Amino acid sequence: MNIFAKLKGWFSGKVEPEHLRRGKLGERAAKKFLRGHGLKFLTANFRSPRGEIDLIFRDDDCLVFIEVKTRSSEEWARPAAAVDKERRQRLTRAALDYLRLLKYPPVKIRFDIVEVILHDSAVRQMRHLPNTFAMEKPYRYG
Repeated sequence: MNIFAKLKGWFSGKVEPEHLRRGKLGERAAKKFLRGHGLKFLTANFRSPRGEIDLIFRDDDCLVFIEVKTRSSEEWARPAAAVDKERRQRLTRAALDYLRLLKYPPVKIRFDIVEVILHDSAVRQMRHLPNTFAMEKPYRYG
């Protein structure tokens, strides 16, 4: 934990849990990484009653819904392994809610995962896994 975070916790009277601090750090790093690779940032932490999407970008004519998974190690499993069927369903429903807000534009969509591995609160490794899964049934065609 850096000194700024400690001071903020002391003055605010509450300390943010470590997993939330790690998650925010991972999302900021992923956003910077994806912007550097030419994707256009649209929004972060989109919430609907049916789910949340960490980051939403545009890649040419495609809307990209991104789940960021941040871990301090890969000892047990890859971070992307945490995106199970239930999580994919929540992401699908939240993406549909986002598309509804945009009045269902005629765009392609995809779901990506960005894995962020930290070491001492610094990004040690980052992997972008594009088009990791398809929209969950019953919402997809085919």
